[in-house]
Amino acid sequence: MENKKDARLTLAHIYVAFAALLLGGFSGLLQTLVRSGEFNLPAGIGYYQLLTVHGVLLALVLTTFFIVGFLFACMSMTSGAFTHGGRTAGWIGFWVMTVGTVMTSAAILTGQASVLYTFYAPMKAHPTFYIGLALVVVGSWISGFAMFFHYAKWKKNNKGQTPHIMSFMSVITMSLWLICTLGVAATVLVQFIPWSLGWNERIDVLVSRTLFWYFGHPLVYFWLLPAYIVWYVNIPKIIGGKIFSDSLARLAFILFLIFSIPVGFHHQLTEPGIDEKWKFFQVILTFMVVIPSLITAFAMFATFELAGRRKGFKGLFGWYKALPWGDVRFLAPFVGMLSFIPGGAGGLINASNQMDQVVHNTIWITGHFHLTIATTVLLTFFGICYWLIPSITGRVLTKEINRLGIIQTVLWGLGMIIMSGSMHLEGLLGAPRRSAYSTYNGSDQVMSWIPYQIAQAVGGTILFIGIILIIYIIIHMLFLAPKGKTEFPIGEPEENAGITPRIFENWWLWIGIVVALILIAYALPFSHMLQHGPMGSKGFKTY
Repeated sequence: MENKKDARLTLAHIYVAFAALLLGGFSGLLQTLVRSGEFNLPAGIGYYQLLTVHGVLLALVLTTFFIVGFLFACMSMTSGAFTHGGRTAGWIGFWVMTVGTVMTSAAILTGQASVLYTFYAPMKAHPTFYIGLALVVVGSWISGFAMFFHYAKWKKNNKGQTPHIMSFMSVITMSLWLICTLGVAATVLVQFIPWSLGWNERIDVLVSRTLFWYFGHPLVYFWLLPAYIVWYVNIPKIIGGKIFSDSLARLAFILFLIFSIPVGFHHQLTEPGIDEKWKFFQVILTFMVVIPSLITAFAMFATFELAGRRKGFKGLFGWYKALPWGDVRFLAPFVGMLSFIPGGAGGLINASNQMDQVVHNTIWITGHFHLTIATTVLLTFFGICYWLIPSITGRVLTKEINRLGIIQTVLWGLGMIIMSGSMHLEGLLGAPRRSAYSTYNGSDQVMSWIPYQIAQAVGGTILFIGIILIIYIIIHMLFLAPKGKTEFPIGEPEENAGITPRIFENWWLWIGIVVALILIAYALPFSHMLQHGPMGSKGFKTY
């Protein structure tokens, strides 16, 4: 990265992200060991405390810090270095997020917030847990607005030119994040913090869950869109190809922005208090998100095939041989891509009213999001590190670390197949999610779960070995790798791809459509909740 000050900002986010991976991953290992029935936690450590650490640090802290840092790098490389003011805003955002992370983590680790990452009411945590979460969100907003202003400044200084696709995708990603976090910010600031401080005696459970899931499912696409940036823009360069279609990629991101936010009710299909027609409407919007996912699948395999044929490979699948299977920068994201095929199929099951009745609140759901975030997203993030860190630190990726990265990728894929696969199968047998080990007084049905829980412990152990390995690799690339120049791989569009339509830059149109869909999907059912909901629930401490 040409600007060293921007590079330092990106690296600061990466440090926190991988510290969260190590601690959150260790808590995940302990969870799988406990659920095997062959391991007991030391005195003073609770299973649900570990579950909260695992969810908050990996699903919220790791992802948010890594994504914000990565997007700063993307925009710095494609829209020029940030100004002093923009960089200062980025650092303010980073430190606000970091302080929030420390506060939230302290509440969990001291046993005052064993409420899981969904922090469902009426379970009540210490106020610092909620205040810390609010600071993480506010800090990310500060960084997001720094990116928005940077993008607007580039457009002002380059009138008539189309912004680079990587900057465009970064702005879409942060726009989605800003809009969806309004829900979690509202419930935390208006409901949870006053309630946890004792200012309000009761909390409206349905309203809090609705606001959480207004945020909770778009969060999945906040995780995924940076991975899609890499697939669309960086992977073509790594494999020696070109971006299949700049316009198609931008369209896919706009569709993700439009359809991924007003869909939260498909997480609440079994909850009373929400009229069925509104659930049906949001299920339809959920299935619309399949369209940009299929566009992405088509574009990626078209990119692979064109790159192979350009190198002279022929036949129906000859291009397959042209892909750089020995390059971890490609292999790790590609394994992530493949895992999204069953992960996406499982998402369709979860969003279907009839099929969801079979898997709702079973460990199938846990297996599903370990395929999406823990495999598709994290393997792509690992793949990013193999070129991002050397390029911004002035080092090179050695052959030894590349080989070690391939081993780490294989271990991660193997561990996740075992763990996630057994979670899916156990869920079909009725095993609940979010629960510690229990034989339920020796029930025959429950005893049939035990082999799958032992398999989860095996898979979780392999995954933790993968975490130790990636931490070593990151430390080596940061401090021990030889000095040198590493490319920040940015693909170029195909020569005959055509001109990118200017309508893609009509932000008022796209944001307007998003707001309209949100109002249609939420205004009436939400107002009904506020007017006709029960008096609310008192808090319950589970620790």
